[in-house]
This record gives sequence, C-alpha cells and structure tokens, in this order.
Amino acid sequence: MNMANSHLPSKALFDQWQALRGEQPRLRAREAAAQLAVSEAELLACRLGQGVLRLNPDWAQLLPALEKLGRVMVLTRNEHCVHERKGHYRETSVAANGRMGLVVSADIDLRLFLGEWASVFAAEDESPRGTLRSLQIFDQQGVAIHKVYLQDDSDLSAWQALLEQFQQAEQSADLALQPQAEKAPGKADSEIDSHSLREGWAALKDTHHFFALINKHGAQREQALRLAGSQWAEALPVQQLVSAMEQAASSELPIMVFVGNRHCIQIHSGPVANLRWVGDWFNVLDPEFNLHLHMPAVASLWRVRKPSTDGVITSLEAFDADGELIVQLFGARKPGVPELTGWTELVEALPVEA
Repeated sequence: MNMANSHLPSKALFDQWQALRGEQPRLRAREAAAQLAVSEAELLACRLGQGVLRLNPDWAQLLPALEKLGRVMVLTRNEHCVHERKGHYRETSVAANGRMGLVVSADIDLRLFLGEWASVFAAEDESPRGTLRSLQIFDQQGVAIHKVYLQDDSDLSAWQALLEQFQQAEQSADLALQPQAEKAPGKADSEIDSHSLREGWAALKDTHHFFALINKHGAQREQALRLAGSQWAEALPVQQLVSAMEQAASSELPIMVFVGNRHCIQIHSGPVANLRWVGDWFNVLDPEFNLHLHMPAVASLWRVRKPSTDGVITSLEAFDADGELIVQLFGARKPGVPELTGWTELVEALPVEA
C-alpha cells in the first residue's frame, strides 16, 4: 500500500477527504482511501469526534456483545468479492488463546482469525435514508477485515450501551500501522512430493484438514490443485462459475458461498435467486444475502473433490492471477450429512477447460 500521505495530520486528511467527497459524493470510503493514498482505517480515524468513536479491541468481550444488537448486516470482502449477509450474531465464541473465533448460526456464519486484528471503530453517518450506524474492524495495515451495519430493526439501546462499554478513554488517531509482511516465495512444482500429496489427499477424513495437508507439503493452495491430478481437481472455464450459480438459482438448490480475507471468512448457506450483472460485476441481490463478484479478476476456476467420512465433498474454487482465493461454492450441508446429490450432479456436469 502506498502510504505517501500517512504523515498528514488528521485535520489535513479530513479536509482532503471532505473536498474529495464534494467532488465525488457517491465515492465509497475504500476508493477514497486509495485516491488519498492512505488506509481506510486512517480515513475513519481522522473523523474521531465527528461521528466516529474508537473502541477497545477486546475481541473476546466485544464480539459476543454484538449478539445484543439484534438483526444486522455483516460485510466481509477481499480485493475482488464482497459478501453481505443479514441476520443475528449467535453462538459467538473466542478461543482461550485469543487467536480464533467463531460465529455459528443459520444466517451469520463466520470463521475469525484474530491474530492480526488491530483496531475497531463505531461510525454514524447521515444519509438520505437516515443515520447509518456501523462497527468496522481493521488489520495492522489499516485494511478492513469485517464490518457490521445496523438495520432498521436493530436494537439502538444495545448499540448505545456497546459504545459506552467499549469506547477507548483516549480517542487517538494513531494506528501504529505496520507494513504488510512480504509473502514467502512458494516452492516450485518440482520441489513438492506430488505423489505423497496425492496419498495424503486420498486419506482425508475431514475437509477442514486440507489446509494442514498443503502446509505439510509447502504447497500453495492453487498449486496443490494443479498437482493433485484430475481425480481430485480439474480446471474449468471461469465462466462456469456464473453458470453454476445460475443453475443453482433456477433449481432453487441451496448452496454455501464462502468469501474471505486473511482474517475472516464469511459464509452464506441457502438458495440464491436474484442474479444480475452490473457492468463487469456479477451480483446476487437477495433480501438477506448480497454478493458482488468482479468477474474479470477471476483468473482460474477449479472443480475440487475432497474425501471425507461423509463422502466426497465437491466445491468450486475461484482464484485471481496471484493465486489468491476469491470465492468458494459448496452444496449446502451440515457435518455428518452427505453432499446434496443435486449439487454433485450440477458441478460434475460442468465442462473442463478445453
């Protein structure tokens, strides 16, 4: 990230942002931060005392407190895909070591990797539709990890109580940002024991063990798919991702849509219905679930099969040009239940790359 303007005093940054908003009133904070060469967290911090409050990053206490807000909309994104889901925080837990968290409900379903969560703000913004209230969490680089937006039927008294309980005594704009660690260079295909990788893959009993498997062999995720052999992974034309979602929608087949970044994975389980293109973006625009996928960024798509004690679990995995995972699709299922036959048939019928 270009941090050229990071030394700007908060007032100077605030003035620059207001000028930019005057010129481009529909500009989103993420795009404004990019234009001003600062992080999105710095953009919020420069508004402290003007509709923005910095909160204590006490995740073990703060995350369960979100359950009291009632119905909210949660947003998690990466560079190329935005996942928005309405519902309730329920069954929220943080591991004793403070590094992992879970939210497990039928509507809001999150996997939280808390080790590099750094700062959190509450924001209140006036809009033509009224006051937009949000809680926004950022990493050590000031990049947004996860956001929670109140809805018309959220509990405002619980929101006020949350602000009072967690507000930092000193409202400092100093974020102590750290540069992103350089990504370790991956191994060449020839350095990976693909035979052993395939044996380990065939012996999988739980899809959650896949990450440990590829780490053991020092393989990047997409590299592992490439080396696994066609029994376990096959490259598909990228447009088959859209085709799969269209077929799932037309047959009302419930699916699981995973979107995440390094710090948070957000999951939708259920059908998708209202699919629309807006320019280069492919969207799901349903009442409880929205997805915004920038299709030109999808450089590769894979059909992936992983054995488990519940039978083979089939997924579609989309990657960008850097090999970063953008979105995953599964058939909706619970642990201990075999995969939906309709999903297996849909995915297996997709044509491989010519």
